[in-house]
Amino acid sequence: MYARTTTVRGDPRAVDDGIAFIRDDVWPRVQRMDGCIGMSMLADREAGRCIVTAAWASEDAMRASATEVQESRRQAAEVLRAETVDIAEWEIAVLHRSRPAGDAACVRATWVDIPAGQVDGMIDAFRMSLLPRLEDLPGFCSVSLLVDRLGSRAVAAVTYEDRAALERTREQGAALREEFSRAMGSTITEVAEFDLAMAHLHVPEMA
Repeated sequence: MYARTTTVRGDPRAVDDGIAFIRDDVWPRVQRMDGCIGMSMLADREAGRCIVTAAWASEDAMRASATEVQESRRQAAEVLRAETVDIAEWEIAVLHRSRPAGDAACVRATWVDIPAGQVDGMIDAFRMSLLPRLEDLPGFCSVSLLVDRLGSRAVAAVTYEDRAALERTREQGAALREEFSRAMGSTITEVAEFDLAMAHLHVPEMA
């Protein structure tokens, strides 16, 4: 399974309009495309930053959709009054759900650079050692790990039931991140928190 992320940095005042546009206009179009298996949207209303992730059953399906989604992306960027739009493509390496995420769910995302040639080892270690410990955190709902093998980088997104759970787990989450990063020799490049504005991912369990 594969995913394309579109990160838009725009006007904080336009985020709610952007969420409505993605939900009501973009998602109905994208879900009809061959190989589409879902879409999610993360939103940081204070910063005006949104990350839309479209998931695909195969790399070929993701590549084939590239031209079709261009107009939707342009319109969404316009609605969000975008300053920048960044596109990235990933392999979905891990996806584990403990329970459904509700309307109040929030996400903590961590981006890392991985030493060359260590992507598979990092994925295995994530599944075996980090995932069970994440699942024990209060309010945990799900976790996904996306990897870019050519770029030797990854992003992990952990979903919690609400903002309070996200805040309660900051210290524990930071300790787990640092420990895992040291063990893997990886470099944490960013940690950010978001509201889970939309979640229609139908990716099967991959843990």
